[in-house]
Amino acid sequence: MELRTLLPLKLLPAGRRLAGPQPPGLSGGSRPEIAADCRCSSAQKPRPLSRREVAATMAAASDVVTIRLPSPSEDDPLRHDKKRILESRKLSCLFPLPLSSSAADACKLLDQMIHAARVAHMDELELYFAGDDDYGQFSTRNELESLNLLVKIINTLLVTANDGAKGVLQVLEDEIVVRLRSVGLTDNDQMVLQTQNHDTEDSLLKWGEHHGVKSKLQIAFFEGAGRGMVASENIGVGDIALEIPESLIISEELLCQSDMFLALKDLNSITTETMLLLWSMRERHTPSSKFKMFFETLPSNFNTGLSFGIDALAALEGTLLFDELMQARQHLHQQYDVLCPVLCTKFPEIFKQGIFTWDNFLWACELWYSNSMMVVLSSGKLTTCLIPVAGLMNHSVTPHILNYGRVDQATKSLNFPLSRPCEAGSQCFLSYGKHSGSHLITFYGFLPREDNPYDVIPLDLDTSIDEEDGTAQSVSTSLTTHMVRGTWLSRSKGPPTYGLPQPLLSHLRAALNCDHNESIPEADIKENDRMVLETLIFIFTPMLEGLGEPDDYNRESASWDVALALSYKDLKRRIISSIVASCTSGLAMLDS
Repeated sequence: MELRTLLPLKLLPAGRRLAGPQPPGLSGGSRPEIAADCRCSSAQKPRPLSRREVAATMAAASDVVTIRLPSPSEDDPLRHDKKRILESRKLSCLFPLPLSSSAADACKLLDQMIHAARVAHMDELELYFAGDDDYGQFSTRNELESLNLLVKIINTLLVTANDGAKGVLQVLEDEIVVRLRSVGLTDNDQMVLQTQNHDTEDSLLKWGEHHGVKSKLQIAFFEGAGRGMVASENIGVGDIALEIPESLIISEELLCQSDMFLALKDLNSITTETMLLLWSMRERHTPSSKFKMFFETLPSNFNTGLSFGIDALAALEGTLLFDELMQARQHLHQQYDVLCPVLCTKFPEIFKQGIFTWDNFLWACELWYSNSMMVVLSSGKLTTCLIPVAGLMNHSVTPHILNYGRVDQATKSLNFPLSRPCEAGSQCFLSYGKHSGSHLITFYGFLPREDNPYDVIPLDLDTSIDEEDGTAQSVSTSLTTHMVRGTWLSRSKGPPTYGLPQPLLSHLRAALNCDHNESIPEADIKENDRMVLETLIFIFTPMLEGLGEPDDYNRESASWDVALALSYKDLKRRIISSIVASCTSGLAMLDS
């Protein structure tokens, strides 16, 4: 590995938390686990409307207000798929709303707008798993993005609306807020507050406030999750829960002011991100550091998958996560060996051997993997940063804070606005991004408590037919990568999909030469479906057997890493079991 591959932090779109990017080659020859950060390309957001376009829409008719959703962006790689779905469902981006509409009629039109907005915000994973007759919800993230888009459009229309239009637009806005409140209603059941002394964390908040931090959140501790932040008052959609001045952001601009940067800047083999990692190792042990309070409140151990012990790794043996963790640890060890000893010899005054140890190096790696974010600074540069205080917020599949990551030019602060309401005393969740459970374990050290739509199992399928007799031919579909996830997430349990993804079934039907079409008799269609379902059982039964029976382990007395490893194995077992069960159920339907 070249030295520059130590921390090649992926540049995610602004507003995405940097959730433990993997160095190139980290996964070796294993199949990539497809999450939505995703090793799949992220879908582009629809282009927002300008005020001129909004004004033109308002002026189109005095007795009608036309609500115009942005069409899929020209830069969106999924644009053609989205347009195809919109057309097949007869959905438009223009929605004329008569001012005389009743509340019921306005809400019916709102349903259509939400359907269109959901399609506009679909990512590759959602496109893959959505059935032909599936109008959503596709995921919590998709729902929040869709509803928040409509809130912004309607709020903009309200600014220039006449009295007649304001009434019906307000009906829509009120209904959207009601629907936003319904997202994630089980939050309070997921984490139990602990009574625990958090004077150290409160000192961090006071330090932040002294340096200009504004917060509607306070620190709390939760069973099984450690630190988190709860709302100190009711916070509404669009309200700023946390405001961090740019001067408190740890970024390369701060690094450039240090003597370490002057020593390393001419070394082409070391990236800026690597310099920041090294800078944080030293700054943590610098008594006069401006960020002394921040570093003192960080945990001494981050307890991510990178710190798993032998027993936890043994529990994972036979899983993809085991291979990824072993490769990651080997990679980091290699990078430490070629980096720190050389620097300690060449620049002994800056790189002191007592500080630049392997344990401190791993700690710094876990710090940046688990806490860094991509931020567009006021200079316009997108860069990797640490954000004091903000890192205390926990992740959820149903987050309150979804879009963040750009410093406000007027206030020179980084704002964290809410995408759904958070009541006083409730935990306020931040989205770390669209990540699978294995990714979150590796770089964060936890599994989401909710069903995670990004927990998928990728499949390497042989696309050839009858290779032995020389009649092999290539079978291709519009998607070259296939995957499965827990069938409990599917809304369609019966034929023709049986709770399984349509693209996968289409691929297998083509590969087995048993595709569906109108001319095939029903009996033959059933026999073809039987072949496909039996093929899937043949694929997944060995996977399930390879995971073994659930471990007879006392989870309460197990170490944190063993308990987490067993939970991950349980998750994989549950996903694969659901696939086998759906196929078995499908066969029973065919027999009946």
